[in-house]
Amino acid sequence: MWLAVRTTHREQATSLASPSLLTGGVCSGLGVCDRHVPSPGQLGRCRSVKEFEKLNRIGEGTYGIVYRARDTQTDEIVALKKVRMDKEKDGVPISSLREITLLLRLRHPNIVELKEVVVGNHLESIFLVMGYCEQDLASLLENMPTPFSEAQVKCIVLQVLRGLQYLHQNFIIHRDLKVSNLLMTDKGCVKTADFGLARAYGTPVKPMTPKVVTLWYRAPELLLGSTMQTPSIDMWAVGCILAELLAHKPLLPGTSEIHQVDLIVQLLGTPSENIWPGFSQLPLVGQYSLRKQPYNNLKHKFPWLSEAGLRLLNLLFMYDPKKRATAGDCLESSYFKEKPLPCEPELMPTFPHHRNKPAPTSSGAESQSRRCKP
Repeated sequence: MWLAVRTTHREQATSLASPSLLTGGVCSGLGVCDRHVPSPGQLGRCRSVKEFEKLNRIGEGTYGIVYRARDTQTDEIVALKKVRMDKEKDGVPISSLREITLLLRLRHPNIVELKEVVVGNHLESIFLVMGYCEQDLASLLENMPTPFSEAQVKCIVLQVLRGLQYLHQNFIIHRDLKVSNLLMTDKGCVKTADFGLARAYGTPVKPMTPKVVTLWYRAPELLLGSTMQTPSIDMWAVGCILAELLAHKPLLPGTSEIHQVDLIVQLLGTPSENIWPGFSQLPLVGQYSLRKQPYNNLKHKFPWLSEAGLRLLNLLFMYDPKKRATAGDCLESSYFKEKPLPCEPELMPTFPHHRNKPAPTSSGAESQSRRCKP
């Protein structure tokens, strides 16, 4: 099937800033066919999803179902993600467009790879072909016989930070970091996936909805209604992930937004204007009756953690987003330079491929994107 494709860097940048280009055709405005990149105005050929053999369902991301599949042309195992069109009448959902346009720009060892976009029998049937990863961290944490060691935790978090540094340097916020969106290959390579909520940002920062990031990983400024989002919201989530890997359980498992705020206050103390300038002006502050808690309890939560480890967690959990550690700051942390040193990715343990199960009965080749390269 031939579809119009425009692929200049200027147009890709434009589509990121204003991703509403999908009006006349699936690939319009996007350089979606990685293997067939025409010059502006030419036509690019998107392959048919029929060239992929669906093997089994491996999960579900923000905007679709993911299957492990085999490329019949190359025998490569990939992750196939069908773009959800349930409620769409006028083309591809804007969320999926954002994911496609962002992923087409991104090439980093610790970011899941979008290889190409393929099409089904109809123009509105679109599939993302992603690099495949054998595991996701959420499933591993649930099924591992023994928890990750501290050296293995450091190896994982360092890779997450490298991927995030790359994203943030390219003015992209992920906005949904959590352990289930972190994938790992059999060679120990960790990749951040599921960019359905990701956004490009710039200066000045434009307002965005605070209803992002899964509740347990959501930064306090989002919970208190801030619409000004920066990479600092991703860094709060990194703190939650690091703590979860160290403690072998979620750090802040709130059941509601009110409960989530209360758990944060219990752990870190009550925020104030002194430590967080502008705190009292946040839109939802008046809706919460915050408990009076003068102490930071991170040290009590992790009594065995080194001073460098506690310092890193405290920097990630700064209430004031402007003071929160960046990915670059974290990569320089002495925590990763002290014993136990991070293990090499190749020395990470391997696990049974729980995803490689017989495919369930289903109608059609549904798919999504949350896996990476073997």
